[in-house]
Amino acid sequence: MLIHLPLQVPDKIKVVDEKEADIELDGWSRWDMPSEDYYDTAVFPEGYTGYDGREVWHYIHSKICFEGYGYDDDHWKADFNKAVSGLHTMISAQVTRSIQERVDSGESFSDEKKWRDPSAEFQRRISPQGENPKAMENLYFSYMLVLQAANKAKDALMKDVQSGKIESDAGNELQAIFADPLLNDAAVAVASSKLSAHAQADHAATATLWQARMRSRDLVRIMNCVQCNKCRLHGKISTMGLATALSILVGESGQGGDVSKLDRVELATLVATLHKFATAIDFCHQNQQQ
Repeated sequence: MLIHLPLQVPDKIKVVDEKEADIELDGWSRWDMPSEDYYDTAVFPEGYTGYDGREVWHYIHSKICFEGYGYDDDHWKADFNKAVSGLHTMISAQVTRSIQERVDSGESFSDEKKWRDPSAEFQRRISPQGENPKAMENLYFSYMLVLQAANKAKDALMKDVQSGKIESDAGNELQAIFADPLLNDAAVAVASSKLSAHAQADHAATATLWQARMRSRDLVRIMNCVQCNKCRLHGKISTMGLATALSILVGESGQGGDVSKLDRVELATLVATLHKFATAIDFCHQNQQQ
């Protein structure tokens, strides 16, 4: 359970929060209105809490994802399902990584859950022999979408650094991220190109992509049903980060959205989600080598 700590939040951030209360009604995401509660994700990192979120994930895959579309179908609705599955795998990897860290440190588990063996959890949650044979493939697909979206958003983010909206220390870290050649790798762009091609090939997409926007908003909102506060916090960040990536890569017609119209909250969650995917991929790579 999260405990609110009095963080030293700069006044200028609070002022901006109060001014930025507008939300595009037909946008890709929703976020909570500004409040007095600020949480440092470094103090409250994602990880194993013992919370069982299977009912929430069942609802997501059965109700929010598009019914009747397999992950490999040539349609943007299948790509949406694949991206959500990749997000699920990323979160599973973060949970499993946390279990591994607790086992390695000798830390005890205070709950009565059965999830104790990180190798067994990796096999069940992530490996091709587990509950979803496409889990790892979908993880990479979603990671490539977020990478490509971050690459397209980097000019807007660096503009905020230059204007002072983003502090210099964070700006230096962003510059290091955007200098990584992976963001400009042609292989990374394959996933977003596939998504865009599928959307544009569907002549009705301009009239039907609202379904994806509505479902991405629902994906963020369903996190309110998560009963673990820590899980809910990171779930909202991750789902909003994916929704922001889709808004950049797809937009209203499949040709991409206007990055300049994105709120700084959306851009922040995009970068945070990129980090989550990167650490999840690294963890999975280490487990595959064992």
